[in-house]
Amino acid sequence: MSFEQREVSKPKDLFGGNTYDVANAEESASGIGNNKDAETSLTEEALAIVCRNVETMQNFLARRVLIENPSSYLRFRHSTIPEWEFIGAVAERTGCGILCDVNNIYVSACNHGFDPRRYLQALPADKVEEVHLAGHKLRRFDDGRAIRIDDHGSPVAVEVWALYRAAIARFGRVPTLIEWDTDLPPLAVLLEEAAKADRILSTEAADADAA
Repeated sequence: MSFEQREVSKPKDLFGGNTYDVANAEESASGIGNNKDAETSLTEEALAIVCRNVETMQNFLARRVLIENPSSYLRFRHSTIPEWEFIGAVAERTGCGILCDVNNIYVSACNHGFDPRRYLQALPADKVEEVHLAGHKLRRFDDGRAIRIDDHGSPVAVEVWALYRAAIARFGRVPTLIEWDTDLPPLAVLLEEAAKADRILSTEAADADAA
């Protein structure tokens, strides 16, 4: 990851606000950057690289950033750190926040066979400052296998709404964004999805405050 500082003399003024969202801050050992949902092995070496990149970005922007958990489709045998611990460690070491993508957690959990609620419980609640929701598709193969793909092109799944309720109960009333940028439906459908999130946000957060 590189930054052309000469092109932006005052990034703090350019971006405004107090935080800046990034999908990831990963970099291969060769220095080649990855895209939004690029797969990488989760090791101590990778953790050090990500933390270095996050710190570099925060210093350059003069802002805290939020790192987002990706959707995952591969697992590496030599990974030594569960993803939820990896994300939490980056936040603790660098002081950055976490953008918790609930749909990505569900997609990865289905693809890899772990409990998505375990992921939520492992994240440091005080570091989660934003939540994302989205739709995904199920692709089935001729050999009987199936994979879920985060595609931002359909309504939020029932199971993801349930996981969102658990997230809000744990993290509180954090800002929520529904991502839908392919196969766009009528505006009424988008507004109804937003209304569902508002209802859950109000109800679950209120219950958590009362407890």
